[in-house]
Amino acid sequence: MRGWAPGGTLASNVEITAATVQRRDIIQLGGRACRVSDLFQLPQGAKQLLFASGELLTIHARTRLAAVRVLRRR
Repeated sequence: MRGWAPGGTLASNVEITAATVQRRDIIQLGGRACRVSDLFQLPQGAKQLLFASGELLTIHARTRLAAVRVLRRR
């Protein structure tokens, strides 16, 4: 699903994995929206996500999470 987010940007709900996660994705964890600010590759396809709040989350290669991806205008 795609929709207009505040500020006139286009946002879509996506399912992410360690292979598809991107900087700026917003993941809802424990009722809080966390924006991915940096990614680190780990062995066996896992990734460690650094959120804007400074918290870390490590996801396995087969982990699937729901996220919102904000698409920038070109």
